[in-house]
Amino acid sequence: MDAPQKPSFERQESLGYLVNRLARLFSRALEKRLAGHGVALGPFPILLLLWEQEGLTQTEIARRLDFEQPTISNTLKRMERDGLIEFAPDPTSRKRILVRLTQKAKALRPALTGEAQAVNEAASAKMSHEEIREFKYLLATLTESLENSCEN
Repeated sequence: MDAPQKPSFERQESLGYLVNRLARLFSRALEKRLAGHGVALGPFPILLLLWEQEGLTQTEIARRLDFEQPTISNTLKRMERDGLIEFAPDPTSRKRILVRLTQKAKALRPALTGEAQAVNEAASAKMSHEEIREFKYLLATLTESLENSCEN
């Protein structure tokens, strides 16, 4: 008797493929909206983090966003050039350099978070509040499962 065949891998049925495609569509939509404010997509996660807690080091930013150090370093250099952040010595430790938002970046918060909210609303327009809540729960579950599997 022949061994049962494994089902073939179907791209359109792959969670990874579908989530990746969705993420790219979110990115593309947000990138267009942020461009109207003179901000590229790359700095946006850093801005979100610094709006929550300012005065982090480059290492802390990389760790919290789960990005590679060189990526964060290059993005921070561009953000400094664009007048969004500045580097300041940590008053409690001469070795540490903190990343601080400029007034320009602080002033952009309502507009940029509004653009992100508009993208979220457009994406979820056909979903109920309960479906959105369930989707977020499922995404968190998938994320936790993958984080745990990567640690092992």
